[in-house]
Amino acid sequence: MTPFGWGRDRRRRATEEAPPGPLRDYLSASPPDPRKPLAQVRLLALDFETTTLDAATGFPLSAGWVPVDGTAVRLGGAGSVGFLAPAAGVGDSAVFHGITDDAASLGVDEQAAVERILAALAGRVLLAHHASIETSFLAAACRRIWGVAPEFACVDTLELEHRLATRGGSEPVPGSLRLGASRERYGLPAYGAHEALTDALACAELYVAQVSVLGAASPLKSVLS
Repeated sequence: MTPFGWGRDRRRRATEEAPPGPLRDYLSASPPDPRKPLAQVRLLALDFETTTLDAATGFPLSAGWVPVDGTAVRLGGAGSVGFLAPAAGVGDSAVFHGITDDAASLGVDEQAAVERILAALAGRVLLAHHASIETSFLAAACRRIWGVAPEFACVDTLELEHRLATRGGSEPVPGSLRLGASRERYGLPAYGAHEALTDALACAELYVAQVSVLGAASPLKSVLS
């Protein structure tokens, strides 16, 4: 396995199997060199709001993304998309993210939504807070649509914050690594939670603050999950 999940041959086969379009374009794009310094790495902060936290049983309801080039957050490239609700509806998850069945009925179908995300992600490293949620839901959606579930190169700001918080040898207290609490330690402003685009921006800003501590000359491989 490579630092980017798939070996070269497996990635090539998946590219050949994928239909023309954003999935093939994503798989065809060369991932950043893991030796590249963070100052030169292109990432895409991504956040999903979902019906559950388990990609095996849940579905995405909205996604927001913000590009990060080195240590610059590119608001001009930010975007978001709403997904059509699954047949079972949003259920109790509306309590957390506020996306009701009526609101979800205005979204686009899953393939159209995922195509937009992959187009934004091509050539970039996925960046998220607790990134296993974003990578698992995106892979599950790709499998449903195209029968191919890529493994996504990712940087997880939750993992980075844990690394920074434990430098002194003590474990952080429960809840202190959440996105809002992590931002507070760097003097970043408080944002409302559970809105995909806002959370993506919050993650992007947190990452930039973390890189200021880790050092922009650090190689990408030092922060990959």
